[in-house]
Amino acid sequence: MLMSQQPNPNSVNQDNSAAKPDNPKEQDSLSLMQMFGSALAAMVGVQSKEKRERDFAKGKASHFIIVGVVLTAMFVLTMAGVVTLVMNVAT
Repeated sequence: MLMSQQPNPNSVNQDNSAAKPDNPKEQDSLSLMQMFGSALAAMVGVQSKEKRERDFAKGKASHFIIVGVVLTAMFVLTMAGVVTLVMNVAT
């Protein structure tokens, strides 16, 4: 006697198709957070080989230049603020 198999409502769906974006262009480009993370890791000098290769394969140079300029400006302004604060406290 054959019994039809009913889906178990308590089982976890193992289908990962929902996690993949429908638009293939989204898969080929990096997110803004990935670019900032990669640029910050590169500035500190701890960028991994896999991420560096991913950045060269999927990222655009112009995007990384813009992110690098923004991070550098943030660093310079932070350092200027810290120096100003220390100078005001010291006097």
